[in-house]
Amino acid sequence: MDTPTSLGRSLELTGQLPNDVPRFFARCGHAHTAAHSAQVAAQAGRLAERFGVSMPRAKAAGWLHDVSAVIPNEKRVRVALDYGIEVLPEEEKLPMIVHQKLSARLAHDLFGVADADVLSAVGCHTTLKADASPLDKVVFVADKIAWDQEGKPPYLTELAAALDGSLDRAAFVYLDYLWTRRHTLPVLHPWVAAAHRQLQR
Repeated sequence: MDTPTSLGRSLELTGQLPNDVPRFFARCGHAHTAAHSAQVAAQAGRLAERFGVSMPRAKAAGWLHDVSAVIPNEKRVRVALDYGIEVLPEEEKLPMIVHQKLSARLAHDLFGVADADVLSAVGCHTTLKADASPLDKVVFVADKIAWDQEGKPPYLTELAAALDGSLDRAAFVYLDYLWTRRHTLPVLHPWVAAAHRQLQR
């Protein structure tokens, strides 16, 4: 079976993410993820402009944040370990979460992204983390606005209102949404807990 890296290399990537990422997803049969990534990239660009964050970096991270979606969920832990990525117990229990770390690795290895700030934003876009940068928060919030589920996000109205205050407030809305439901979640990722605790102050 082709690996994500070999599939990407066979595409003769151009270095232009708005072209390369959709082509990669199309090759791997993930048109839905390509559309979601385009929406997150656009939303991240708008938030970056609004909050004085680098727009090119925000858009790049938006395009790349879900590139590991091509790895089947049941294989993500094994692939992460093969890459030498630390897998936390919560990620082993709910492999979906480890996709943020895998996406950062593929962004580097497959798409040639060396910008540590972009890789950081990709690598925490699902959970955020303590001491997150403004770019991390932009991509995190953009992903929550342009979510890939059916219907309207249940937290969206409150999150949109919080954006009138600050990026931190908007990020906190989603983290608090998870926190208040922590006893019903399969896992509570420690990065979520750490970011929630820090922003709550």
